[in-house]
Amino acid sequence: MDGLFTPPPPQNEPVKGYAPGSPERKSLEQVLTAMAGEEQELGAVIDGELVLSGHRHPVTMPCDHQHVLGYCHYTPAHEVERAITSALDAQPAWAAMPFAERAAIFLKAADLLAGPWRDVINASTMLGQAKTCHQAEIDAACELIDFLRFNVAWGRKLQEDQPLSGPGTWNRMDYRPLEGFVFAVTPFNFTSIAGNLPTAPALMGNVVLWKPARTQALSAFLFMKLMQEAGLPPGVINLVHGAGSDVGDIAIGHPALAGVHFTGSTGVFQSMWRSIGENIARYRTYPRIVGETGGKDFILAHPSADVQALAVAMFRGAFEYQGQKCSAASRAYIPSNLWPAVSERVVGMMAEAKMGDVRDFGNFFGAVIDRRSFAKISEYQALGKTTGQVIGGGGNDGTKGWFIEPTLVQVDDPGHRLMTEEIFGPVLTAYVYDERRFEDTLTLVDSTGPYALTGAVFSQDRGAVNLALGRLRNAAGNFYINDKPTGAVVGQQPFGGARASGTNDKAGSVLNLQRWVSPRAIKETFAPPRSWRYPFLEG
Repeated sequence: MDGLFTPPPPQNEPVKGYAPGSPERKSLEQVLTAMAGEEQELGAVIDGELVLSGHRHPVTMPCDHQHVLGYCHYTPAHEVERAITSALDAQPAWAAMPFAERAAIFLKAADLLAGPWRDVINASTMLGQAKTCHQAEIDAACELIDFLRFNVAWGRKLQEDQPLSGPGTWNRMDYRPLEGFVFAVTPFNFTSIAGNLPTAPALMGNVVLWKPARTQALSAFLFMKLMQEAGLPPGVINLVHGAGSDVGDIAIGHPALAGVHFTGSTGVFQSMWRSIGENIARYRTYPRIVGETGGKDFILAHPSADVQALAVAMFRGAFEYQGQKCSAASRAYIPSNLWPAVSERVVGMMAEAKMGDVRDFGNFFGAVIDRRSFAKISEYQALGKTTGQVIGGGGNDGTKGWFIEPTLVQVDDPGHRLMTEEIFGPVLTAYVYDERRFEDTLTLVDSTGPYALTGAVFSQDRGAVNLALGRLRNAAGNFYINDKPTGAVVGQQPFGGARASGTNDKAGSVLNLQRWVSPRAIKETFAPPRSWRYPFLEG
């Protein structure tokens, strides 16, 4: 089929409000009730077929950890090997399929998610990952739909980037997929990231071995079913479950590993990179390594900052989705002239917002993801009580669900552990600086800790904003002015950071897709020379 095909121009998916009495709220509540009333067998999907190993691990609701939603079947080593073989077998036909035909599958997936699958994926994210209806909607529905649609447009645009041709020649660029398979390792906290990491490489003609987090197994499994309904051929993406090291050792040790697409902890990513380095001589091609890892994201306020806007940004930026975002505000630098008013307002918001089961749409906070996170964050709360001053919150209760109260701590030491270590929970630590020392504080923000993912500056003084933009240029891959440091939107704020926060390959842009192709330059000469002699030799 010939033609230069232009995909539909992408637009950001509108966010539904789920207001009381709205049809979308009623529909979602019905799906939540039905899904919570069944236990699903969450197996691997290899070569298009469900594989139930019998080695089951319960997947429970964080808001009610005795409530089993299903059982995640860990994939044994021989089946992981088979999944890689299946992907490599599927690669020739998939890579040979025209881009427009591949793109149609992902565009259909986006429409399915925007329509009949929306409640299903949102409900699974709410129940399995303890997101409120709003947090699930902006993640599991809207952002994932945006990834699917915008990636198609960017992939088409990338192919349009072609070289110049001189007289008598035609130069072309062939955007080949990588030679081998891509290993996608995805986190629990964003269903959209879990969906994008395998599908972005697949769109560009690659085949993928996908290992999601066990705590995200429900929504991952259902998204895989959605992709099958959209027409994804068997073997192009194979879904497996298991401990990171068990699956990772097989994938990273395989000679056909062509790339890693990762979101997770800095330590795990560094370990994977180290293993890839140790195996480098055995690979058929040098693997592409793309990762988005940890963060210790900051909010810096100038003495001129708007107090109410700053307080709202601190509250939302630190505590939405229980602080379980790589971009969540975790350290704040507040000038002495603003701290009394700002802290009072933040604590007031904390007291007003409710915590509980996300099926109650009146709750702003849900539970943290599991027992291990609950224990870790509780230890940081205790540290705040013994070595700092807890201004608000600080409680926790793991009796029924893994509930951690949002916690605001003030410390006098800018190098305190609470200011430097990634917590990944609803704990915001503030350092109050002398309002006359804004420039010194810029140095402090830039030099504290190894991360550089997101950050925000609040100021009504444009000179201060410009100074912060320059001095903090390398401190954050996503920088916000008078806004919270979370909530990047596909097509608007491509996401990623550097330093210990990742490779900054910017998911949500063409930059990420460039990592999943291996360009081949082709030169064709229509009338090649017949003599070996050049004109300068004539005498």
